[in-house]
Amino acid sequence: MAALDTAARVAVTPPADDRPRHKPFRWGNLVVMVILSIGLAATVLPFVWMVLGAFKTKAEIMSRPVTWWPKSPTLDNFAAWFFQFDILRPFLNSVLLAAATVATTLLFSSMVGWALAKMRFPGKNVIIVVVLSTMFVPGIVTLIPQFVLVANLGMVNTYWGLILPGMVGAFGVFLMRQFMLEIPDSLLDAARIDGAGEFRTFFQIVLPLCKAPLATLAIFTFMGSWNSFLWPLIISQDDSMYTLPVSLALFSAEAGGHGADYGLQMAGSFLIVIPVLVLFIAMQKHFIQGIAMTGIK
Repeated sequence: MAALDTAARVAVTPPADDRPRHKPFRWGNLVVMVILSIGLAATVLPFVWMVLGAFKTKAEIMSRPVTWWPKSPTLDNFAAWFFQFDILRPFLNSVLLAAATVATTLLFSSMVGWALAKMRFPGKNVIIVVVLSTMFVPGIVTLIPQFVLVANLGMVNTYWGLILPGMVGAFGVFLMRQFMLEIPDSLLDAARIDGAGEFRTFFQIVLPLCKAPLATLAIFTFMGSWNSFLWPLIISQDDSMYTLPVSLALFSAEAGGHGADYGLQMAGSFLIVIPVLVLFIAMQKHFIQGIAMTGIK
């Protein structure tokens, strides 16, 4: 009888409603969305204003009321950079500086990170503390000692002087070490048993596993060297060594005379931003993966 009663209750029980239920409205979610929208607008609108301003004349930029969309779009600002100021040499200097800085930073930071993550030697913990401590030292504090060192080496107004201070950084070492700590020791031991030395293990086993943090470090390093202004300005003695940011500041001021030419500056800023955007779009998959995975596995 108990079994029959149970079967009867099951038979008369209405089927569960599988339709998706709408979540109740919450004012907290609305507040969060409004705050995020304001932050997004504060981030994106200056960039949009710069891009649109690059196609405006100086008179239109200074006119009131302010107009967002160019009334008469012009390419004169871009033409001035290519034909009046000869942007090719500063562009090549910036490319050389960024490429050399990225290549050396990726190599040396990964090698130091590998040593601090997987090798055993006396004073290892002390070195880790010293490396991390340098991250808290403002760059402006080391600017004068770096210049004195480069000057004593006879590298003022040379490409070596531009590249040398950025060859390795504490952030890169920390990033690579945190990721390499998660590489299984059994994998490395298997490579050593097969006869691979430390260099072969590092280049053929470890580095291929570090695509995500390497892409992240490459983007950050490229942005830092590409946008670097103060060090190239100090180390360069003539316009043949100027990079794009330095040329943007000096040439736009020269063209503006007593008043700055904002259209020219915005066009130059837009030209500087384009390589960074292209690099990020090309490596965004590895960049996001590196941010999400490094140090939290």
